[in-house]
Amino acid sequence: MRRFEIVTALSAPPDQVFDACLDVEAHTRSMASSSERAVGGTTRGSLTLGQSVTFQARHFGLTWRLTARITSWEPSRHFVDEQVAGPFKQWRHAHTFEPDGKGGTVMTDAIEFASPLGVLGRIADRAVLSWYMPRLIKSRNAYLATTL
Repeated sequence: MRRFEIVTALSAPPDQVFDACLDVEAHTRSMASSSERAVGGTTRGSLTLGQSVTFQARHFGLTWRLTARITSWEPSRHFVDEQVAGPFKQWRHAHTFEPDGKGGTVMTDAIEFASPLGVLGRIADRAVLSWYMPRLIKSRNAYLATTL
């Protein structure tokens, strides 16, 4: 299993950043480069504990679907989304929001993932996804920084 963490400083307060990260439409706008769209579950508005959404996107020239459920949720502080169906053997994304003392937010994305297919999956994780996934999260966070 691979793990990485991205820490991002945002000028908006934690409650606003928390809400934006749970907004399905904001998520799809932040992932426009991969033509991401919500195709199942909660496809509009904000997700809450126990709700799921299915996203469809293009990565590496292929169309992928991933269904994630919110498995932990504490308003304005943190939430966790986990894959319940999709391309990964395992996917867990913990989002944490801390006030920075100046009216902004320190947001931490802690991600754990593993691809299927045993040794081939571990090779893909190490050779491709270990750099691709952090880049994708940084791109999403840059979008949030410019829109909040």
